[in-house]
Amino acid sequence: MAGAGAGIALIPILHFIGIPFDISRVTGLFVGFSTTATSTLLNFRRGVLEVGDFLPLALSLPISAALGAQLSRFVDSVVIEILFSLFLLFSATMMLFFKKKPRYHLHTPLSLVVTGTIVGLVAGLLGVGGGNLLLPILILLGFEARRVAVAVSFVIPFSSASSFLSYASFVDMDWTLLAVSALGAIAGASIGNHIMHERMSQRHIRMVIAMILYLLALKMLISLS
Repeated sequence: MAGAGAGIALIPILHFIGIPFDISRVTGLFVGFSTTATSTLLNFRRGVLEVGDFLPLALSLPISAALGAQLSRFVDSVVIEILFSLFLLFSATMMLFFKKKPRYHLHTPLSLVVTGTIVGLVAGLLGVGGGNLLLPILILLGFEARRVAVAVSFVIPFSSASSFLSYASFVDMDWTLLAVSALGAIAGASIGNHIMHERMSQRHIRMVIAMILYLLALKMLISLS
């Protein structure tokens, strides 16, 4: 409904009901891949993907996301949970207040490689796709908002899949949880898309989802104190 990846909300909810944080993050990544890959396929069929322009991003993001996932093995889980809580607060704030206006004009392959590398490392470390972080950065760099939305929907499945496979090398997988969560998220995405177009304004939806993310972040921080 809000145009945000399902993983950022799913991960803390799974953790709150007793699922270990590592497994929650892996599940969130798998669900994120399942839902965003659909958007990528649809954009490809519509012919709106500009793969060439964002190829440096598509290459650097998955590589650094896999490295970020491996890096998480050496970071205390409490630190990662605190960083994830801060990421929730950031995502909610961007959803409410970010104005889609470019600030700079850095339309270069190098800027995309640097952006992809930094965002990928952070996304892999936290176990998220990275779209909520990538989108505002690309807009600030001067890329047009509509092109950015398509580009993000193109590269995030690769980032999510890369991080997922990296985590799968050292986290005990719960395949039943993965399958059930992915099916639920795909069904929820379809229902949410219908509600978004038929029942509610995008502004109201984003306000509601942002409030939920704020509450999830606060609950995580309180539980860690």
